[in-house]
Amino acid sequence: MKIGLCGGLGVVLWLASGSCAIALPGQTVQEAIAWIRANPTLQPAARETLRVQKSDTAARRFSFEASTQPPGRAGIGGAGIIRSEQIAFFDMIDGVTRDRLESALRSIYGVEIQQDFAISQLVYQYPTAIELSQAQNQNAPLLAALQGELREGDRFAYWLELAPGRNGISYTGRITVFDKNDLAALVEVLRDR
Repeated sequence: MKIGLCGGLGVVLWLASGSCAIALPGQTVQEAIAWIRANPTLQPAARETLRVQKSDTAARRFSFEASTQPPGRAGIGGAGIIRSEQIAFFDMIDGVTRDRLESALRSIYGVEIQQDFAISQLVYQYPTAIELSQAQNQNAPLLAALQGELREGDRFAYWLELAPGRNGISYTGRITVFDKNDLAALVEVLRDR
């Protein structure tokens, strides 16, 4: 199954039958590097460790990044433990949709994590009506354009974000998998921005 990049790059996202997905939040940096290198979907280049980037043209890019930082908060990582991973797409040809992000989640992590996302509960969604009004009053169209949600699953928390243009098509989007213990702090950060 392809999730968006094609041609010479051929980032084919597939899941080997019978393989067990391991999501990385909570793993050590070394465990994460080993998992990324062994992941048939990510296929990192020799120099890539915690960040994998693929691009077949300037109009289509994919990245995966495992980080010791909690999402939305810089400078608070620690102890060599992965706190979040982000899957991001930029695609001016086909656009980026929620379904595409969910498909990438399944391809990279497997059915178990995709199902955890599918049954997750909505915790926070933006922009709210108040945020839309404030963005218009402050002439901050980017704040009004970003559409996102935070969700809490049984195993992990998820941050999905799309940025539709005036035509309603999102050319960029991302989904972040992170430790549920970081969810409340991220909700606070997003509400305060």
